[in-house]
Amino acid sequence: MNELVFIGLGLYDEKDISLRGLEALKESDMVFAEFYTSLMPGLSIRKLEEMIGKEVHVVSRRVLEEEDGQIIFEAAKKGKAAFLVQGDPMIATTHVDLRISAEKMGIKTRVIHGASVVSAVRGISGLQNYKFGKAVTIPFSEEGFVSETPYKVILENKKMGLHTMCYLDIKAEEQRYLVVNEALQTLLSLEKQKKEQVATPKTLVVGVARAGSPQPVVKAGYLEDVIEYDFGAPPHTLIVPGKLHFMEAEALITLADAPQEVMEMTE
Repeated sequence: MNELVFIGLGLYDEKDISLRGLEALKESDMVFAEFYTSLMPGLSIRKLEEMIGKEVHVVSRRVLEEEDGQIIFEAAKKGKAAFLVQGDPMIATTHVDLRISAEKMGIKTRVIHGASVVSAVRGISGLQNYKFGKAVTIPFSEEGFVSETPYKVILENKKMGLHTMCYLDIKAEEQRYLVVNEALQTLLSLEKQKKEQVATPKTLVVGVARAGSPQPVVKAGYLEDVIEYDFGAPPHTLIVPGKLHFMEAEALITLADAPQEVMEMTE
């Protein structure tokens, strides 16, 4: 059967894959994986290969974006191919595009979901999922250029009282991962230009490191304090809260070491 199965690996290591995903891998003729859209700090490809009894072929960004994933499609045309992705396989638009292309070629596709940073970070912070607005990525500041998009998205969400989830830039092939402290510095730089009170020293922020791991870190507080906090190794995620429900404020105090004054910020 010509089939391409997109399988989510989860967030931390090879043990995060679902039983359904593991079963699909063992049944596949070829197994591919990409590791440039996210970071799984505890993942061992060798251990994963031992679990499924076959080789995992790691593909680069170039293979997927410049060569349109042809090597994966060719394998799927000959039998059953599996494509492993960190987190949930359909979060990245690159993977949605691959699935569309496969279906247009007459290749049957299937998705086996995995734990996603989207739900994990929101859940571990104690903030309510339905109160999040548009998400945004804070990129590295290259050669003095600072993207204004994150600032604008946070501003628009704040106007509606909504929280903003900020993904932090990853350059996996260079082993560079933006951390919360650098992201906050970027927002402070933009605040000096825009002066819209989006990122002041007293702005409430939440930093999350290694969500889904055995030892995640969640720290909420004023920007001037959180920017000095040591979150440890990546991956990191930043949340800029909007208006807080009293239960959200209590969660930030109890689960994320936020100052007691957060209770005074509730609706």
